[in-house]
Amino acid sequence: MASSETALAAGQRPRGLAPFLRSQMRNIAPFLTLIFLSAFFAFASPSFATLDNLGNILTQVSVTGIIAVGLTFVILCAEIDLSIAGIANVTGIAVAYFTLQESYVNIANIPLPGAAAILLAIALCALLGLVNALGLTVIGIPSFIMTLAMMQIAAGISALLVRGQIAYKVPSLITTLGSGSIGGIPWIVIVAAIMLLGGHLVLTYTRFGRYVYMVGGNREAAEYSGLNVKLILGAVMVISAVCSGIGGMLGVAHFGSAQQNEFDTYLLDSIAAVVVGGTSLFGGRGGIGNTIVGLFVLGVLNNGLDHVNIDSFLKILIRGLILLAALIINVYAQRLREKAAE
Repeated sequence: MASSETALAAGQRPRGLAPFLRSQMRNIAPFLTLIFLSAFFAFASPSFATLDNLGNILTQVSVTGIIAVGLTFVILCAEIDLSIAGIANVTGIAVAYFTLQESYVNIANIPLPGAAAILLAIALCALLGLVNALGLTVIGIPSFIMTLAMMQIAAGISALLVRGQIAYKVPSLITTLGSGSIGGIPWIVIVAAIMLLGGHLVLTYTRFGRYVYMVGGNREAAEYSGLNVKLILGAVMVISAVCSGIGGMLGVAHFGSAQQNEFDTYLLDSIAAVVVGGTSLFGGRGGIGNTIVGLFVLGVLNNGLDHVNIDSFLKILIRGLILLAALIINVYAQRLREKAAE
């Protein structure tokens, strides 16, 4: 499992197998969890370990994966974005609001050409991300509180646009990318893969990516080195909002409708994918590679539980326990690093 670590200098690397395993526990544990879950469900259900079901898992985690790309940037900076589901929802609704609906859809919308509808929807999510950025960096509101407020603002805009109704049509390009396929591969899986790859390349090979790790790893040191920390923090909030908006637009096409509260569950799913995969909540360590592993852990878990016909309420409990275990590992790994630095 590859992740973009910037932790230890050459002279600080742990010597011996045990110290190495302790230092890499945050990366190793999710990968072992994925292997264990895959083996367990393959043994428990013959229908699980098939190529068709792998395609199902990839499709099921695609929207979460798109949203999680931007959230990874935010968490790497030791911040949080609780507005991702709300922004995904309002963007999906907005792109439908600016598309001509059937006569039976009781929404007083504003039909526009498809390209204009898409651009306006992306502009809306970018604007909401910019408001998050300004609240965090200019006013000084903690990201937890700022994005919590934005979650409510986005929900309010969604309610105003559709007023409890359901819209169905979106621009043809969004319909194709959200529900179409090419060569048997769903376009939404391809888009998710491209965005995950793009996020990995940015974080690993660009100056901006290095700055993200610097801000998350040691914010004071980044400021002393002359880095514009506020600009980086603002940028990751906008990136998170745009990724959420793209996920929302494609999700609406994938689900076949745009309605209020459609993406509420994606807040926990996206956070869980990033954290379960091993990206540090304290910033500076992890990356898209970790997020991909986290996505597969959640995808295999949710899909596998369906194959063994487990109680749906127990399924929620098991997901919560796995998230708790990931948080414990995350905090424990941080304590080990702090002890090693003393």
